[in-house]
Amino acid sequence: MPFVRIDLSKQYPDGVAQQVGDIIFQAMREHINVPEDDKFQVITKHDTNELVIPKSYLGIEYSEGIIFIQVTLNEGRTTEMKQQFYKAINEALVAKLKLRPQDIVINLVEVNKENWSFGNGAMQYAPKD
Repeated sequence: MPFVRIDLSKQYPDGVAQQVGDIIFQAMREHINVPEDDKFQVITKHDTNELVIPKSYLGIEYSEGIIFIQVTLNEGRTTEMKQQFYKAINEALVAKLKLRPQDIVINLVEVNKENWSFGNGAMQYAPKD
C-alpha cells in the first residue's frame, strides 16, 4: 500500500492537484506493481511562503510552482523500477499539465510490511503463525 502525500502551492487552479494525484497513481500501477484499488493520497495546497525551497540544488533551478511528492511504500522495488517511476511521473506531469520538469520533487520512503495497519487496529501484513 503506497501512501502518497502531494504538497503544492495554492497558485494552481482547482482540479490540478487531483490530476497530479491521478498521474501518480497511474505511474504506480504501471511501474511499481500497485493494485487497482490501492489509492491512498493526501493532497495539501499551501500558501507560497509555506513551501520553503532553495533557489537551486544539485544544479536544478526551482520556482514557486514546485510540487513535492512523497510516497511511503513497502520496500523491495528495484532501482530500475524506481527510476522508471520517477521518469513516468515527470514526463506525464510535463506533458499533461505543462509543469516545469525541474519543479517535480519525488521522495520514496520504504518501510517493512508490518509497519501498516489498514484499519480495525490490525496488522494485516503481519506474518501468520
